[in-house]
Amino acid sequence: MYQPELETMPKADKHRLQNDRFVSLVERLKASEVPYWQAKMTGIGEIRTIDDITKLPFTVKSEMRDTFPYGMLTVPVGACNRIHASSGTSGKPTIVAYTKHDLSVFSEVNARVLGCAGAHPNDVFHIAYGYGLFTGGLGLHGGAELFGVTVVPASGGNTAFQVELLADLGARGFCATPSFSLLLAERAEAAGLMDEIKVEYGVLGAEPWSESMRTKIEEAWGIDALDIYGLSEVIGPGVAMESVEGKGAPFVFDDHFYPEIVDPETGDPVERGQYGELVLTTLTKEALPVIRYRTGDITRFIDEPSPCGRTFQRMDRITGRSDDMLIIRGVNVFPSEIEAVILAEPGVSGQWAIVLDKRGTLVEMYVRCELAQADDIAQRDSIRERLEAALYTRLRSRTSVLIGDPGSMPRPETGKAKRVFEQTDDSDPLL
Repeated sequence: MYQPELETMPKADKHRLQNDRFVSLVERLKASEVPYWQAKMTGIGEIRTIDDITKLPFTVKSEMRDTFPYGMLTVPVGACNRIHASSGTSGKPTIVAYTKHDLSVFSEVNARVLGCAGAHPNDVFHIAYGYGLFTGGLGLHGGAELFGVTVVPASGGNTAFQVELLADLGARGFCATPSFSLLLAERAEAAGLMDEIKVEYGVLGAEPWSESMRTKIEEAWGIDALDIYGLSEVIGPGVAMESVEGKGAPFVFDDHFYPEIVDPETGDPVERGQYGELVLTTLTKEALPVIRYRTGDITRFIDEPSPCGRTFQRMDRITGRSDDMLIIRGVNVFPSEIEAVILAEPGVSGQWAIVLDKRGTLVEMYVRCELAQADDIAQRDSIRERLEAALYTRLRSRTSVLIGDPGSMPRPETGKAKRVFEQTDDSDPLL
Protein backbone atom coordinates (compact mmCIF):
# COMPACT_ATOMS: atom_id res chain seq x y z
CA MET A 1 0.00 0.00 0.00
CA TYR A 2 1.14 3.53 -0.69
CA GLN A 3 -0.61 5.10 2.33
CA PRO A 4 -1.47 2.27 4.74
CA GLU A 5 -2.79 4.55 7.49
CA LEU A 6 -5.28 6.19 5.10
CA GLU A 7 -6.11 3.17 3.00
CA THR A 8 -7.05 1.08 6.05
CA MET A 9 -8.67 3.89 8.06
CA PRO A 10 -11.52 2.66 10.31
CA LYS A 11 -14.91 3.59 8.87
CA ALA A 12 -15.88 5.75 11.87
CA ASP A 13 -12.73 7.83 11.41
CA LYS A 14 -13.38 8.01 7.65
CA HIS A 15 -16.91 9.28 8.27
CA ARG A 16 -15.61 12.07 10.52
CA LEU A 17 -13.04 13.05 7.90
CA GLN A 18 -15.72 13.10 5.19
CA ASN A 19 -17.96 15.23 7.40
CA ASP A 20 -15.24 17.81 8.04
CA ARG A 21 -14.22 18.03 4.40
CA PHE A 22 -17.78 18.16 3.10
CA VAL A 23 -18.95 20.88 5.51
CA SER A 24 -15.86 22.97 4.71
CA LEU A 25 -16.52 22.54 0.98
CA VAL A 26 -20.13 23.68 1.28
CA GLU A 27 -19.19 26.70 3.40
CA ARG A 28 -16.56 27.71 0.85
CA LEU A 29 -18.95 27.39 -2.06
CA LYS A 30 -21.69 29.32 -0.26
CA ALA A 31 -19.25 32.16 0.32
CA SER A 32 -18.03 32.18 -3.27
CA GLU A 33 -18.55 35.32 -5.32
CA VAL A 34 -18.50 33.35 -8.58
CA PRO A 35 -21.92 33.77 -10.27
CA TYR A 36 -22.23 30.07 -11.05
CA TRP A 37 -21.70 29.06 -7.43
CA GLN A 38 -23.87 31.85 -6.06
CA ALA A 39 -26.76 30.53 -8.16
CA LYS A 40 -25.94 26.88 -7.39
CA MET A 41 -25.90 27.34 -3.63
CA THR A 42 -28.91 29.66 -3.34
CA GLY A 43 -31.47 28.28 -0.93
CA ILE A 44 -29.17 25.67 0.61
CA GLY A 45 -29.87 25.47 4.32
CA GLU A 46 -27.56 24.43 7.13
CA ILE A 47 -25.29 21.51 6.29
CA ARG A 48 -24.01 19.68 9.35
CA THR A 49 -22.74 16.32 8.08
CA ILE A 50 -22.11 14.37 4.90
CA ASP A 51 -25.52 12.76 5.45
CA ASP A 52 -27.07 16.11 4.42
CA ILE A 53 -25.66 15.73 0.92
CA THR A 54 -29.08 15.06 -0.62
CA LYS A 55 -30.04 18.65 0.24
CA LEU A 56 -27.65 19.80 -2.50
CA PRO A 57 -28.49 19.93 -6.23
CA PHE A 58 -26.94 17.62 -8.81
CA THR A 59 -24.30 18.77 -11.27
CA VAL A 60 -24.38 17.60 -14.90
CA LYS A 61 -21.81 17.80 -17.67
CA SER A 62 -23.75 20.38 -19.68
CA GLU A 63 -23.13 22.93 -16.90
CA MET A 64 -19.43 22.78 -17.69
CA ARG A 65 -20.13 23.54 -21.32
CA ASP A 66 -22.65 26.26 -20.46
CA THR A 67 -20.02 28.02 -18.31
CA PHE A 68 -17.13 27.43 -20.75
CA PRO A 69 -14.29 28.01 -20.22
CA TYR A 70 -13.80 29.24 -16.64
CA GLY A 71 -17.28 29.90 -15.24
CA MET A 72 -17.14 27.10 -12.63
CA LEU A 73 -13.68 27.92 -11.26
CA THR A 74 -13.58 28.93 -7.61
CA VAL A 75 -10.11 30.46 -7.94
CA PRO A 76 -8.58 32.87 -10.47
CA VAL A 77 -7.15 31.24 -13.57
CA GLY A 78 -3.75 32.56 -12.53
CA ALA A 79 -3.91 30.41 -9.39
CA CYS A 80 -4.18 27.26 -11.51
CA ASN A 81 -1.11 25.24 -12.45
CA ARG A 82 -2.63 23.14 -15.22
CA ILE A 83 -5.62 22.90 -17.53
CA HIS A 84 -6.93 19.72 -19.15
CA ALA A 85 -9.86 19.17 -21.48
CA SER A 86 -12.02 16.23 -22.40
CA SER A 87 -12.84 15.72 -26.06
CA GLY A 88 -16.56 16.00 -26.68
CA THR A 89 -18.54 14.50 -29.52
CA SER A 90 -20.08 17.90 -30.24
CA GLY A 91 -19.72 21.49 -29.15
CA LYS A 92 -17.08 22.82 -26.79
CA PRO A 93 -14.82 20.49 -24.79
CA THR A 94 -15.08 20.18 -21.03
CA ILE A 95 -12.36 22.31 -19.43
CA VAL A 96 -10.94 21.26 -16.05
CA ALA A 97 -8.30 23.12 -14.05
CA TYR A 98 -5.97 22.21 -11.18
CA THR A 99 -4.23 24.18 -8.46
CA LYS A 100 -0.94 22.98 -7.01
CA HIS A 101 -2.96 21.29 -4.24
CA ASP A 102 -5.24 19.60 -6.81
CA LEU A 103 -2.24 18.20 -8.67
CA SER A 104 -0.89 16.87 -5.39
CA VAL A 105 -4.19 15.05 -4.78
CA PHE A 106 -4.16 13.82 -8.39
CA SER A 107 -0.71 12.31 -7.91
CA GLU A 108 -1.61 10.89 -4.49
CA VAL A 109 -4.63 8.92 -5.68
CA ASN A 110 -2.72 7.59 -8.66
CA ALA A 111 0.14 6.51 -6.41
CA ARG A 112 -2.50 4.51 -4.51
CA VAL A 113 -3.47 3.00 -7.88
CA LEU A 114 0.05 1.64 -8.32
CA GLY A 115 -0.07 0.16 -4.84
CA CYS A 116 -3.38 -1.55 -5.60
CA ALA A 117 -1.80 -3.05 -8.74
CA GLY A 118 1.04 -4.60 -6.75
CA ALA A 119 3.76 -2.27 -7.97
CA HIS A 120 7.18 -2.07 -6.31
CA PRO A 121 9.17 1.19 -6.05
CA ASN A 122 11.96 -0.27 -8.21
CA ASP A 123 9.61 -1.20 -11.09
CA VAL A 124 9.83 0.16 -14.60
CA PHE A 125 6.32 1.37 -15.46
CA HIS A 126 5.31 1.87 -19.11
CA ILE A 127 2.61 4.48 -19.74
CA ALA A 128 0.71 3.92 -23.00
CA TYR A 129 -2.07 6.39 -22.27
CA GLY A 130 -2.07 9.52 -24.39
CA TYR A 131 -0.41 12.66 -23.03
CA GLY A 132 -1.65 16.20 -23.56
CA LEU A 133 -5.14 17.52 -22.84
CA PHE A 134 -6.38 13.99 -22.07
CA THR A 135 -5.92 13.42 -18.32
CA GLY A 136 -4.82 9.78 -18.60
CA GLY A 137 -1.11 9.97 -19.38
CA LEU A 138 -0.13 12.84 -17.11
CA GLY A 139 -2.41 11.62 -14.32
CA LEU A 140 -0.77 8.19 -14.09
CA HIS A 141 2.63 9.79 -14.71
CA GLY A 142 2.40 11.99 -11.62
CA GLY A 143 1.20 9.12 -9.47
CA ALA A 144 3.87 6.75 -10.74
CA GLU A 145 6.68 9.21 -10.02
CA LEU A 146 5.27 9.87 -6.54
CA PHE A 147 5.08 6.14 -5.87
CA GLY A 148 8.72 5.83 -6.90
CA VAL A 149 8.70 3.68 -10.02
CA THR A 150 10.74 4.46 -13.12
CA VAL A 151 8.39 5.92 -15.72
CA VAL A 152 8.51 5.29 -19.46
CA PRO A 153 6.21 7.97 -20.97
CA ALA A 154 5.50 6.12 -24.23
CA SER A 155 2.05 7.69 -24.82
CA GLY A 156 -0.25 6.16 -27.47
CA GLY A 157 0.35 4.87 -30.98
CA ASN A 158 3.52 3.48 -32.58
CA THR A 159 2.79 -0.07 -31.43
CA ALA A 160 5.88 -1.67 -33.00
CA PHE A 161 8.19 0.67 -31.07
CA GLN A 162 6.17 0.28 -27.87
CA VAL A 163 6.50 -3.49 -27.74
CA GLU A 164 10.24 -3.12 -28.32
CA LEU A 165 10.41 -0.69 -25.39
CA LEU A 166 8.46 -3.11 -23.19
CA ALA A 167 11.00 -5.82 -23.99
CA ASP A 168 14.17 -3.73 -23.92
CA LEU A 169 13.48 -1.60 -20.83
CA GLY A 170 12.12 -4.41 -18.68
CA ALA A 171 8.77 -2.94 -17.67
CA ARG A 172 7.05 -4.86 -14.88
CA GLY A 173 3.80 -2.92 -15.28
CA PHE A 174 2.03 -0.80 -17.84
CA CYS A 175 -1.14 1.24 -18.28
CA ALA A 176 -3.29 1.61 -21.38
CA THR A 177 -6.84 1.32 -22.59
CA PRO A 178 -8.00 -2.34 -22.61
CA SER A 179 -8.36 -2.32 -26.40
CA PHE A 180 -4.85 -0.89 -26.87
CA SER A 181 -3.35 -3.41 -24.46
CA LEU A 182 -4.86 -6.21 -26.52
CA LEU A 183 -3.42 -4.66 -29.68
CA LEU A 184 0.02 -4.42 -28.04
CA ALA A 185 -0.17 -8.11 -27.15
CA GLU A 186 -1.06 -8.92 -30.75
CA ARG A 187 1.90 -6.87 -32.03
CA ALA A 188 4.29 -8.38 -29.48
CA GLU A 189 3.27 -11.90 -30.49
CA ALA A 190 3.68 -11.09 -34.18
CA ALA A 191 7.15 -9.61 -33.54
CA GLY A 192 8.24 -12.65 -31.53
CA LEU A 193 8.84 -10.49 -28.44
CA MET A 194 6.32 -11.95 -26.01
CA ASP A 195 8.88 -14.17 -24.28
CA GLU A 196 11.17 -11.16 -23.75
CA ILE A 197 8.46 -8.98 -22.18
CA LYS A 198 8.22 -9.51 -18.42
CA VAL A 199 5.16 -7.43 -17.48
CA GLU A 200 3.18 -8.71 -14.49
CA TYR A 201 0.35 -6.18 -14.15
CA GLY A 202 -1.65 -3.82 -16.32
CA VAL A 203 -3.62 -0.77 -15.15
CA LEU A 204 -6.39 -0.55 -17.71
CA GLY A 205 -9.24 1.92 -18.13
CA ALA A 206 -10.62 4.97 -19.99
CA GLU A 207 -13.19 2.78 -21.76
CA PRO A 208 -15.76 0.24 -20.55
CA TRP A 209 -14.55 -3.38 -20.57
CA SER A 210 -15.96 -6.67 -19.46
CA GLU A 211 -14.73 -9.65 -17.45
CA SER A 212 -14.42 -11.48 -20.77
CA MET A 213 -12.03 -8.79 -21.97
CA ARG A 214 -10.06 -9.17 -18.73
CA THR A 215 -9.73 -12.90 -19.35
CA LYS A 216 -8.60 -12.27 -22.94
CA ILE A 217 -5.96 -9.75 -21.84
CA GLU A 218 -4.68 -11.85 -18.94
CA GLU A 219 -4.36 -14.90 -21.17
CA ALA A 220 -2.55 -12.90 -23.85
CA TRP A 221 -0.04 -11.28 -21.48
CA GLY A 222 0.05 -13.61 -18.47
CA ILE A 223 -0.62 -10.65 -16.14
CA ASP A 224 -3.06 -9.28 -13.61
CA ALA A 225 -5.30 -6.94 -15.63
CA LEU A 226 -6.78 -4.34 -13.26
CA ASP A 227 -9.55 -1.82 -13.74
CA ILE A 228 -8.89 1.86 -13.04
CA TYR A 229 -11.80 4.30 -13.11
CA GLY A 230 -11.88 8.05 -13.44
CA LEU A 231 -13.33 10.95 -15.34
CA SER A 232 -11.85 14.34 -16.09
CA GLU A 233 -14.80 16.27 -14.63
CA VAL A 234 -13.99 14.77 -11.20
CA ILE A 235 -10.17 14.69 -11.46
CA GLY A 236 -9.15 12.17 -14.16
CA PRO A 237 -7.87 8.63 -13.58
CA GLY A 238 -7.56 7.61 -9.95
CA VAL A 239 -11.13 8.04 -8.73
CA ALA A 240 -11.37 4.28 -8.18
CA MET A 241 -9.15 1.23 -8.63
CA GLU A 242 -9.23 -2.53 -8.17
CA SER A 243 -6.65 -4.31 -6.06
CA VAL A 244 -5.02 -7.55 -7.14
CA GLU A 245 -6.68 -9.34 -4.23
CA GLY A 246 -10.10 -7.79 -4.82
CA LYS A 247 -10.71 -7.93 -8.56
CA GLY A 248 -14.24 -7.15 -9.65
CA ALA A 249 -14.95 -4.45 -7.06
CA PRO A 250 -12.87 -1.26 -7.44
CA PHE A 251 -12.30 0.95 -4.41
CA VAL A 252 -13.61 4.52 -4.61
CA PHE A 253 -11.02 6.71 -2.89
CA ASP A 254 -13.80 8.15 -0.78
CA ASP A 255 -11.68 10.40 1.41
CA HIS A 256 -11.43 12.58 -1.73
CA PHE A 257 -14.45 11.52 -3.83
CA TYR A 258 -17.72 10.83 -2.01
CA PRO A 259 -19.93 8.36 -3.91
CA GLU A 260 -23.70 7.97 -4.12
CA ILE A 261 -25.86 5.63 -6.21
CA VAL A 262 -29.14 7.09 -7.46
CA ASP A 263 -31.99 6.06 -9.71
CA PRO A 264 -31.07 7.39 -13.19
CA GLU A 265 -34.69 8.44 -13.83
CA THR A 266 -35.73 9.99 -10.52
CA GLY A 267 -32.41 10.93 -8.92
CA ASP A 268 -33.52 9.30 -5.67
CA PRO A 269 -31.03 7.14 -3.73
CA VAL A 270 -31.41 3.43 -4.48
CA GLU A 271 -31.43 0.72 -1.86
CA ARG A 272 -28.01 -0.41 -0.73
CA GLY A 273 -26.62 -2.97 -3.18
CA GLN A 274 -29.02 -2.04 -6.01
CA TYR A 275 -27.79 -0.82 -9.38
CA GLY A 276 -28.07 2.83 -10.27
CA GLU A 277 -26.14 5.85 -11.51
CA LEU A 278 -22.88 6.76 -9.81
CA VAL A 279 -22.82 10.31 -8.40
CA LEU A 280 -19.58 11.83 -7.10
CA THR A 281 -18.71 14.84 -4.94
CA THR A 282 -15.13 16.10 -4.76
CA LEU A 283 -14.27 16.72 -1.10
CA THR A 284 -10.79 18.20 -1.53
CA LYS A 285 -10.54 19.89 -4.95
CA GLU A 286 -9.79 23.61 -4.97
CA ALA A 287 -9.97 24.96 -8.52
CA LEU A 288 -13.00 23.13 -9.86
CA PRO A 289 -14.94 21.19 -7.24
CA VAL A 290 -18.13 19.41 -8.27
CA ILE A 291 -21.04 18.54 -6.02
CA ARG A 292 -23.19 15.50 -6.73
CA TYR A 293 -21.83 15.10 -10.26
CA ARG A 294 -23.95 12.69 -12.30
CA THR A 295 -21.44 10.47 -14.06
CA GLY A 296 -23.95 8.52 -16.17
CA ASP A 297 -22.10 5.32 -15.18
CA ILE A 298 -24.14 2.38 -13.90
CA THR A 299 -22.89 0.42 -10.88
CA ARG A 300 -23.79 -0.59 -7.31
CA PHE A 301 -22.13 -0.53 -3.92
CA ILE A 302 -20.42 -3.68 -2.68
CA ASP A 303 -20.01 -3.82 1.09
CA GLU A 304 -18.11 -7.10 1.33
CA PRO A 305 -14.63 -6.38 2.77
CA SER A 306 -11.68 -6.82 0.44
CA PRO A 307 -9.00 -9.42 1.25
CA CYS A 308 -6.36 -6.71 0.84
CA GLY A 309 -7.59 -4.85 3.93
CA ARG A 310 -8.38 -1.49 2.32
CA THR A 311 -11.48 0.13 3.78
CA PHE A 312 -12.56 2.44 0.96
CA GLN A 313 -16.10 2.01 -0.34
CA ARG A 314 -16.16 -0.71 -3.01
CA MET A 315 -18.39 -0.63 -6.05
CA ASP A 316 -19.19 -3.06 -8.83
CA ARG A 317 -17.34 -2.60 -12.09
CA ILE A 318 -19.08 -0.18 -14.42
CA THR A 319 -21.58 -2.15 -16.50
CA GLY A 320 -22.22 0.69 -18.94
CA ARG A 321 -23.34 4.28 -19.18
CA SER A 322 -26.94 5.34 -19.00
CA ASP A 323 -26.39 7.37 -22.17
CA ASP A 324 -24.53 4.52 -23.93
CA MET A 325 -27.50 2.19 -23.72
CA LEU A 326 -28.93 1.28 -27.12
CA ILE A 327 -32.64 0.68 -27.56
CA ILE A 328 -33.19 -1.69 -30.47
CA ARG A 329 -36.85 -2.50 -31.16
CA GLY A 330 -37.70 -1.94 -27.53
CA VAL A 331 -34.77 -3.99 -26.16
CA ASN A 332 -32.20 -2.24 -23.95
CA VAL A 333 -28.66 -3.20 -24.95
CA PHE A 334 -25.37 -2.19 -23.35
CA PRO A 335 -22.28 -2.65 -25.57
CA SER A 336 -20.56 -4.39 -22.66
CA GLU A 337 -23.09 -7.23 -22.90
CA ILE A 338 -22.12 -7.81 -26.52
CA GLU A 339 -18.43 -7.66 -25.68
CA ALA A 340 -18.88 -10.35 -23.04
CA VAL A 341 -20.41 -12.70 -25.64
CA ILE A 342 -17.87 -11.97 -28.38
CA LEU A 343 -14.82 -12.39 -26.15
CA ALA A 344 -16.12 -15.64 -24.66
CA GLU A 345 -15.86 -17.21 -28.13
CA PRO A 346 -12.30 -18.55 -28.72
CA GLY A 347 -12.76 -18.61 -32.49
CA VAL A 348 -12.73 -14.81 -32.80
CA SER A 349 -10.22 -12.15 -31.80
CA GLY A 350 -10.80 -9.27 -29.39
CA GLN A 351 -11.70 -6.84 -32.18
CA TRP A 352 -15.43 -6.15 -32.58
CA ALA A 353 -17.96 -3.45 -33.39
CA ILE A 354 -21.69 -2.80 -33.31
CA VAL A 355 -23.28 -1.40 -36.46
CA LEU A 356 -26.64 0.36 -36.36
CA ASP A 357 -28.08 0.00 -39.84
CA LYS A 358 -30.31 3.03 -40.48
CA ARG A 359 -30.91 2.44 -44.17
CA GLY A 360 -34.42 1.09 -43.64
CA THR A 361 -37.54 2.25 -41.84
CA LEU A 362 -36.52 0.48 -38.64
CA VAL A 363 -33.02 0.52 -37.17
CA GLU A 364 -31.33 -2.89 -37.34
CA MET A 365 -28.32 -3.86 -35.27
CA TYR A 366 -25.61 -6.29 -36.29
CA VAL A 367 -22.21 -7.17 -34.86
CA ARG A 368 -18.94 -7.39 -36.74
CA CYS A 369 -15.85 -9.24 -35.59
CA GLU A 370 -13.01 -11.29 -37.09
CA LEU A 371 -11.62 -14.79 -36.88
CA ALA A 372 -8.81 -15.35 -34.43
CA GLN A 373 -6.73 -17.49 -36.80
CA ALA A 374 -6.63 -18.35 -40.50
CA ASP A 375 -7.08 -22.00 -39.51
CA ASP A 376 -10.61 -21.13 -38.36
CA ILE A 377 -11.88 -20.05 -41.79
CA ALA A 378 -13.54 -23.41 -42.40
CA GLN A 379 -15.38 -22.99 -39.09
CA ARG A 380 -16.68 -19.49 -39.85
CA ASP A 381 -20.34 -20.53 -40.20
CA SER A 382 -20.39 -22.62 -37.04
CA ILE A 383 -18.69 -19.84 -35.06
CA ARG A 384 -21.24 -17.35 -36.37
CA GLU A 385 -24.12 -19.63 -35.38
CA ARG A 386 -22.70 -20.01 -31.85
CA LEU A 387 -22.32 -16.27 -31.46
CA GLU A 388 -25.80 -15.50 -32.72
CA ALA A 389 -27.28 -18.08 -30.35
CA ALA A 390 -25.28 -16.69 -27.42
CA LEU A 391 -26.33 -13.12 -28.23
CA TYR A 392 -29.96 -14.16 -28.38
CA THR A 393 -29.67 -15.82 -24.97
CA ARG A 394 -27.99 -12.75 -23.52
CA LEU A 395 -30.07 -10.01 -25.15
CA ARG A 396 -33.35 -11.85 -25.86
CA SER A 397 -33.23 -10.33 -29.31
CA ARG A 398 -31.98 -11.79 -32.59
CA THR A 399 -28.71 -10.20 -33.68
CA SER A 400 -26.83 -10.94 -36.90
CA VAL A 401 -23.07 -11.46 -36.79
CA LEU A 402 -20.62 -10.84 -39.64
CA ILE A 403 -17.20 -12.46 -39.20
CA GLY A 404 -14.29 -11.23 -41.30
CA ASP A 405 -10.89 -12.77 -41.92
CA PRO A 406 -8.11 -12.42 -39.33
CA GLY A 407 -6.82 -8.84 -39.22
CA SER A 408 -9.77 -7.41 -41.18
CA MET A 409 -11.13 -5.25 -38.34
CA PRO A 410 -9.63 -1.77 -37.84
CA ARG A 411 -7.26 -1.44 -34.86
CA PRO A 412 -7.37 1.56 -32.48
CA GLU A 413 -3.76 2.74 -32.67
CA THR A 414 -4.41 5.64 -30.28
CA GLY A 415 -7.09 6.69 -27.85
CA LYS A 416 -10.25 4.82 -26.94
CA ALA A 417 -11.75 2.12 -29.11
CA LYS A 418 -14.91 3.11 -30.97
CA ARG A 419 -17.47 0.33 -30.70
CA VAL A 420 -20.70 1.71 -32.17
CA PHE A 421 -21.01 2.79 -35.81
CA GLU A 422 -23.96 3.96 -37.90
CA GLN A 423 -24.61 2.80 -41.46
CA THR A 424 -26.65 5.20 -43.59
CA ASP A 425 -25.56 4.09 -47.09
CA ASP A 426 -23.86 1.12 -48.75
CA SER A 427 -20.31 2.17 -47.84
CA ASP A 428 -18.42 0.37 -45.07
CA PRO A 429 -19.25 2.26 -41.84
CA LEU A 430 -16.01 1.16 -40.18
CA LEU A 431 -13.79 2.82 -42.77
